Amino acid sequence: MPILRDPSEWIDPDEVPRPIVTFGAAMAEVGRIELDLHRHMKGQVLFVQRGALSCEVQGGLWIVPPGSAVWIPGGALHAITATGALEGFAAFVHSAVSGSLPETCCAVSVTPLLRELLIRSARLPALYDEGGANSRLVAVLLDEIATAQVEDLHLPMPTDARLRRIVDLMMASPAERGTLEVWAKQAGLSERTLARMIRRETGMSFGRWRQQLGVMLAVKWLAGGASIQQAAADLGYESVPSFVTMFRKALGTSPGRYMAERRPGRSANGPERTAAAER
Repeated sequence: MPILRDPSEWIDPDEVPRPIVTFGAAMAEVGRIELDLHRHMKGQVLFVQRGALSCEVQGGLWIVPPGSAVWIPGGALHAITATGALEGFAAFVHSAVSGSLPETCCAVSVTPLLRELLIRSARLPALYDEGGANSRLVAVLLDEIATAQVEDLHLPMPTDARLRRIVDLMMASPAERGTLEVWAKQAGLSERTLARMIRRETGMSFGRWRQQLGVMLAVKWLAGGASIQQAAADLGYESVPSFVTMFRKALGTSPGRYMAERRPGRSANGPERTAAAER
């Protein structure tokens, strides 16, 4: 497949009679792409090399920064949003060979081997010859997808309409640090009822859910080129160290290091300007 540089070049992977079909995509400053709810018969792995994607599947939102991928099982209804420049690969996997892959959507880290396999398979023609080297290549690709490490880049999303209104408001104004009581009043609920509904529908407390939302948004903004100071301010933190502490507790490393590790060959000077705050 050629590298797609325009959405008009798209070929429906469900119509290609091969077990795995891989596309590459390279789009500079696409502005904003929104693919409304849709589904494919084949499962898909969306790997981001530059930029960031957000993918919503029923019951959850996933952020996919550089160096990560999201696995979407075949038949799952999902919507995708991307902003800015975007480079990456999408491998579509037929149900006949996807038995070793997760039954539910998840974000995974991409090893150098998996990355090279995606690049190599994207260079194959749509109707590549089967039974030889090409089949062995896609078999190894499938094995690497199946053993990829799952990452905590998932935000459970409630389905109750009242909770979704609150979620939409929080995502639109993430710097708003209102208490549980404040948000409950906006939804016309008691504080106790809101807390109980959030836990029932997401498995998290209100505070834990809001912190995870902040982590997800921060990863998305940083992947898009925002500075650590800007991300902290946009989330309503009064100081960068407070934001860095929250990020480190959630993902095990500082935001500067997290992004630098996902941009091999690039200098971490930009993020590391806040090194003193990250110690």
